[in-house]
Amino acid sequence: MSTATPGSEKSFLRRLTVATQPALTKIAYGSAPFITVFALIHLTAPVMANLGGTSLASQVMLLGREYYQTPFGEKYLVLAPLVIHPISATMKRLLAPRVARPITSILSVTGYSAAVVVALHFFTHRIAPSDPAAPIYSVGPSELDYEYVKFALHEWPWRGFVSYIGLTAVVAWHAAEGLSIIWNAWLRPGFGALRQSAQSRAVGAFLSILPVVTGLYFMWQEPLMVFASHAARFKAAFTRSLYF
Repeated sequence: MSTATPGSEKSFLRRLTVATQPALTKIAYGSAPFITVFALIHLTAPVMANLGGTSLASQVMLLGREYYQTPFGEKYLVLAPLVIHPISATMKRLLAPRVARPITSILSVTGYSAAVVVALHFFTHRIAPSDPAAPIYSVGPSELDYEYVKFALHEWPWRGFVSYIGLTAVVAWHAAEGLSIIWNAWLRPGFGALRQSAQSRAVGAFLSILPVVTGLYFMWQEPLMVFASHAARFKAAFTRSLYF
């Protein structure tokens, strides 16, 4: 009965790494544009609050749902990329830790931070409100507009602003870092290298979220336009999260 030697195990791991790294890289890079498109559509709504307040933000959100909240779109164009992207990046790191970017790099820190806050955001804004049990009674899509966001800003101003701005900031910063890497990996032969410093990417990311911040501020300045019964259901949904 033969046993595997340490050398054969190392050889197998090397072959596995060589075989999987290109595929995992393509999966990680290929899923990123779907997430970017979703983020741009999703964030258009709070940006439009600068022009028309909560009402316009809610109307734009309803239009965006035609893309990201259909039976096909939510599963395959939004949730699948959001799951595949961090998993493929993590597998690349586990299989080839020596060639992976440091876990303390901006790309890694913002990426893993984004994965955590996006999961919390999805739970608070999608899973918890859909609970059919009392006292939430399944807040339906027609009720779950930007009044829900405004409620959080009124009920927990500091936590509300920190959560929404923090989420937008880490996603934007990670996208800026990732865009530079994907561009230089796939588009440089045809369009030339994208040369940006880490500081310029950070500044660009934070400037891009300013319209979202001001949109949230304008919504916060408006009075709540929900019945007391709806407000109670909103509060019950938010408080399912330990953050609120």
